[in-house]
Amino acid sequence: MTPSQSPLAGVRIADFTIHAAGPFCTHLLSQMGAECIKIESRTRPDAFRKPHAVYGRMQAATFDQVSANKLSVRLNLKQPEAVALAKRLVALSDIAAESFRPGVMARLGLGFDELRQARSDIVLLSLSASGQTGPDSHFAGYAPLFGAWGGLGWMTGYSDGPPVEMRHVMDHSAGMHAALATLAALHQRRRTGAAQHVDLAAREVASAMVGDALVLASVGQTPVRPGNADLAMSPHGVYATAQADRWITLAIRSDSEWLALLRVLGQTRTDGRFATGSARVRYAAQVDQLVAQWLADCDADDTAARLQEAGVCAHVSWSLQDIADDPHLRERGALVEVSAPDIPARLAVGAAGRFSGTTDVGIRRLTPALGQDEDYVFGELLGLDSSQRADLEAREIIA
Repeated sequence: MTPSQSPLAGVRIADFTIHAAGPFCTHLLSQMGAECIKIESRTRPDAFRKPHAVYGRMQAATFDQVSANKLSVRLNLKQPEAVALAKRLVALSDIAAESFRPGVMARLGLGFDELRQARSDIVLLSLSASGQTGPDSHFAGYAPLFGAWGGLGWMTGYSDGPPVEMRHVMDHSAGMHAALATLAALHQRRRTGAAQHVDLAAREVASAMVGDALVLASVGQTPVRPGNADLAMSPHGVYATAQADRWITLAIRSDSEWLALLRVLGQTRTDGRFATGSARVRYAAQVDQLVAQWLADCDADDTAARLQEAGVCAHVSWSLQDIADDPHLRERGALVEVSAPDIPARLAVGAAGRFSGTTDVGIRRLTPALGQDEDYVFGELLGLDSSQRADLEAREIIA
């Protein structure tokens, strides 16, 4: 069911993940060619199939960004026969992935020990808020809590303001770490033949992103929220321009770039205190104020382009519409247009990686309808005939 030239062609995933972080992990693997079979049910469909206040929307969203390419089957895992079918599916898979609270899979009869009985060398990914062990392992969590727990929220924002809530970036960051860890476990399995249980805590992903601040804290220093400032560069920030809501992001790394900035902006006379990088960092607030004054009357796009030509790291802070309209991203396949019968064409985010040996990566099909692929999974893979499936549906095993 997946292109034979894809990097992960031949890898199959039994996907029990829910919400965003876990599904994003398996979505990334599916874009690399893994066959990913999403297991859900009519009574408990994926959160992205329905309105969900936690994600800030009161209507169902497309979830191509976490479940495109996947196959969908229905299994009511509250029923022992459905659990048995899930184990049969795991027996035919290389990877099983789940993102429930710790203990849920074991209570369902699908814990690591049970899955190893189904397939002795299975790789099981468990992605949770705080991990499978430890005093906080029972806590539930969503993306804002991951950032808050992990310290990333505290280190994000301005020094005179509150911490900033981290939302979707935390789900996707946890998903990316999970995908990497899963591939490492799969590689180890191929070397050793042994099963592997990958235990990934989303809050620890957040902590990994503030390692320098943790080092400061460990030696008794109090890290400060930097806002848009940088410890070694000045000016460094986001500046308003003549157009409303059109901002320039700027980062000056050297004295030569500072001089180039002055030339482009037509500033022939400046305060001598700002001649060196160390001085500009020392007087960063004054430098920011001065640069903000210079850019306030500038055209954002034209100025950013001229700064780039002069070797200055500068760009307009793009809106989502800018990104959607960007020909560079479309040419590289980072944005792809997807469509299906009775569904208007829309953009989706494609695979981030490029592989010289194949073009078989990225989004190949839209998110499946609930149970869309049961003929293949239950029929071809598990060998159930139509009468068996009808009986299982009547008894709400497949439901």
